Amino acid sequence: MSSRHDIAADIARRDPAFAEVVRRVGPVPARRPTPVPDRFAALIRSITFQLLATAAADTIHRRVVEACGGTVSVSSVLATGVDALRDAGLSRTKAFAMIDLAVHVADGRVDLARHGRRSDNDIIDEVTRVHGVGPWTVQMYLMHTMGRRDVWPVGDFGVRHGWSLLHDLDETITERDLRHCGDPFTGVRSDVAWYCWQAVHLARASQ
Repeated sequence: MSSRHDIAADIARRDPAFAEVVRRVGPVPARRPTPVPDRFAALIRSITFQLLATAAADTIHRRVVEACGGTVSVSSVLATGVDALRDAGLSRTKAFAMIDLAVHVADGRVDLARHGRRSDNDIIDEVTRVHGVGPWTVQMYLMHTMGRRDVWPVGDFGVRHGWSLLHDLDETITERDLRHCGDPFTGVRSDVAWYCWQAVHLARASQ
């Protein structure tokens, strides 16, 4: 398996537009699967972050954890209920999504223990059957919780924005165009997305 430094260098070789951000932020992050008991809470966090700026999502997520008694689990989410989750700042759709996810995990329709042995597409297909959970949420789970290196979240605005900054585009690249741009990076697209996010952070820091 390639080292984190090797992956970073390879991305810069495949597309020199990434050379500067690689130089400035260093190697790609380590990616390891999160233990099974922590995967449900990670999915709940991903649901919270759907379509929200990071600061706002962090605040709401802290309130969700507090509403669940300090521990996010299938039982605590079900016991908390939709109304209390909404009081934490969630939309009705997200609150119902969390409850529905808890039900799916409880009855085995979402089998978190098997995700380490299943393909990305199979996991996306399984989890998006939960009401209110879309591909982006599962892609974040695959990248950050399951440690998968070849996820390409073209629907993420930060990735699109970062790609556009790195390639000096006049307008933000579309999801359709970005999907094809990822083809040369097959195998490390999660890391390419990470560098796109870093490009956004660097641009904001320089303003």
